[in-house]
Amino acid sequence: MKHYQNKLFGVLIAMAFLFSSCEATKNTNKTQRGGAIGAASGAVIGGVIGNNTGDGDNTVLGAIIGGVVGGAAGAYIGNRMDKQAKEIEQEIPGAEVTRVGEGINVTFDENSGVYFATNKADIGGKSEISLLKLINIFQKYPKTNIIVEGHTDSTGSESYNMQLSKERAQAVTDYLTSNGIDASRIKTSWFGEEQPKYDNSTEVGRSKNRRVELAIVASEELKEEARQKAQ
Repeated sequence: MKHYQNKLFGVLIAMAFLFSSCEATKNTNKTQRGGAIGAASGAVIGGVIGNNTGDGDNTVLGAIIGGVVGGAAGAYIGNRMDKQAKEIEQEIPGAEVTRVGEGINVTFDENSGVYFATNKADIGGKSEISLLKLINIFQKYPKTNIIVEGHTDSTGSESYNMQLSKERAQAVTDYLTSNGIDASRIKTSWFGEEQPKYDNSTEVGRSKNRRVELAIVASEELKEEARQKAQ
């Protein structure tokens, strides 16, 4: 299932409707449409997300869409992201993988992919297996960068949840870097209970809010390669 912030979702629907009626984007594949739409709407949508989350504190969706290149270069990047997203879905069935713009959003909640025991930030067991598979994929695509974000539900104090989300996000980052992923490719953030995607009044919602999200985006090297190929 794909879940978006309400305001962002409304913007995406509007932009998709607008471009679906344009002759220039008819009879194109998914990657090409993403490139065309990204060229015109990336900055607009990125700005909307930025305004909703605060300067410097964008969610993974903001980071992905706010950094689109667009056009033929964006289509080049999108093609590579399509392949990488497909591999993640195949290798880690429990992960929620969403292709957004020219990037990938991967969500691990406590029931899928990377699991943390209650009040813990240790990685082990099935979580370790999932991350090792993810690392193998990251190593195949060295020109992508990774944003790691930690989130919690609203149970407990705000300060405690902020610290717990930090420890969980940092645990994932540390595991990636200790197993061969260059630290320069990774940015780590944490938001505690500030950015719920589901209803915290239900147990199901709370379990899904206890999550680590990843954004996979093009590095500057890949963007430059894409621009060169598009000329």
